[in-house]
Amino acid sequence: MTGTSADFSDWSTARLAEVEHLLEQWVPEAAPAGLGAAMRYAVLDGGKRLRPLLVLATAEAVAGAMPPLGSAAWRAACALELIHAYSLAHDDLPCMDNDVLRRGKPTLHVQFGEAQALLAGDALQALAFELLLPPDDSMAPALTVRLCRQLASASGWDGMAGGQAIDLAGVGQLLDQASLEDMHRRKTGALLLASVEMGAVAASASEPTLQALGHYGRALGLAFQVVDDILDVTADSAT
Repeated sequence: MTGTSADFSDWSTARLAEVEHLLEQWVPEAAPAGLGAAMRYAVLDGGKRLRPLLVLATAEAVAGAMPPLGSAAWRAACALELIHAYSLAHDDLPCMDNDVLRRGKPTLHVQFGEAQALLAGDALQALAFELLLPPDDSMAPALTVRLCRQLASASGWDGMAGGQAIDLAGVGQLLDQASLEDMHRRKTGALLLASVEMGAVAASASEPTLQALGHYGRALGLAFQVVDDILDVTADSAT
């Protein structure tokens, strides 16, 4: 991958198409009682796919070549997108942010009802870990354990869920910079950091490389949320 914007655009377009193909394949239509339709509505709606792209770019940078389609890096990329989709489905619920639009269409609970949105989020979270536990033993057990632990840590109490709890508890309060950065590190930064680290682990990165990429991932996560907060104030919903 060279440094030109045209090359990056070509690279990301190709990776996005492959991610979409795998998500289409792995998010089941056959889940009962309309659950499959709700799950696919939550995931197969475009989006930036930033987390999968980070996984794949990191894996390619570490390995020197794109890993084979469907291998550990691709499974990690799709698993992170499923966790992200589940978090959005739950964040949009009336008991959380009570949003009615996302990416220009009705949010999941508006389209399918609150109970189905809750169940779809639960199912997407579980499916993310299923992807990291392929039934054909194509991934080494030690790699599977490490990736599952990284994903669980990034999405749980010390990551995304903890950050959301801080956010809800801080409504109407003025947080100092340290508290705000802690919330951002957990709520948004943890999954972005995990995207970088899981891509590196899937490509068998050395410990020094992992440490360097960890510094990058933490800075990226904070910068992403700072920009997002500014857009919340300065941009309109249509834009």
